Amino acid sequence: MAEKIGIIGAGAWGTALALLLADNGHDVALWMFEKDLAKETQGSRENRVYLPGFTLPANISVTPSLEEAVRDRPYVLSVVPSHTVRTVSKQFAPHLAGNAVIVSASKGIEIDTLMPLSDVFRETLPPKFHTRLCFLSGPSFAREVAQKMPTAVALASYEPDAGSLVQKLMSTPYFRVYTNADVIGVELGGSVKNVIAIAAGVLEGLGFGYNTMAALLTRGLAEMSRLGTALGADPRTFSGLAGMGDLVLTCTGGLSRNRTLGVRLGKGEKLDDILKGAKTVAEGVKTAKAARELARKNGIEMPIVEEVYRILYEGKNPRQATKDLMGRTLKGE
Repeated sequence: MAEKIGIIGAGAWGTALALLLADNGHDVALWMFEKDLAKETQGSRENRVYLPGFTLPANISVTPSLEEAVRDRPYVLSVVPSHTVRTVSKQFAPHLAGNAVIVSASKGIEIDTLMPLSDVFRETLPPKFHTRLCFLSGPSFAREVAQKMPTAVALASYEPDAGSLVQKLMSTPYFRVYTNADVIGVELGGSVKNVIAIAAGVLEGLGFGYNTMAALLTRGLAEMSRLGTALGADPRTFSGLAGMGDLVLTCTGGLSRNRTLGVRLGKGEKLDDILKGAKTVAEGVKTAKAARELARKNGIEMPIVEEVYRILYEGKNPRQATKDLMGRTLKGE
């Protein structure tokens, strides 16, 4: 059955999800913040800035109006950068249909409050929507989804019925959605893996090999699991798509913005210079700060996250950061 769906955020991921849902026969309204770009994209039928090379079918409309994007639409996907979720969700909340199911496809932790995005939405949306919140995560590069390459993701929800509805809405022969009841685990996996991916890029930029990468992935996963368990997540979540799956993809895939940023840092470029020329957000830069503070607040040891933070925010030499990680006090696994 065709549904009316609003997608808030027309970056690469938002556009890829619009293409996916349109391919399933749904009527999609895609909200784009930049008015001029929205007009150009609606006319050209291609998001030339964020996801070039893909034609938007007729059942995708592009609009700069939040009200138009969500009004009378029973499903709304929020795909904006994590640091804008609070502001944007407050703006679209008054226009939501009374029966709307909201799906968050953003990955990150709010820096000022250290809240996962699930808590941010529960503050910005009226209580009647709280049980109809879902959270999409897992190994999924936007371009490969747009190319219809087989992809599997995790969808966490508070209520199984809401999760089941979205699972059916989004699943296609090339996009498989697995439901999960562990909201905080799915969110943290999708957030912290971006920090580990920066570290992975740094190691590549320094010229290290497969041994080093395997160690990073394994110990990075341990850090994610420690933090998640302390915050109430199911540790099994981190061996699934939202944990290990997304970690492997983002740390090793050439399309990863966070890994690419790390490579440039490892080769000696400065963070400010890298960010000046960036069109898209590498969420791990902000998440490194939030994850470090969460770890310290909860007494959790996260040495990789700590060293990534020092590289990003204190200008620490990446090679020295690697030496310091390897020189820590010996212990059992």
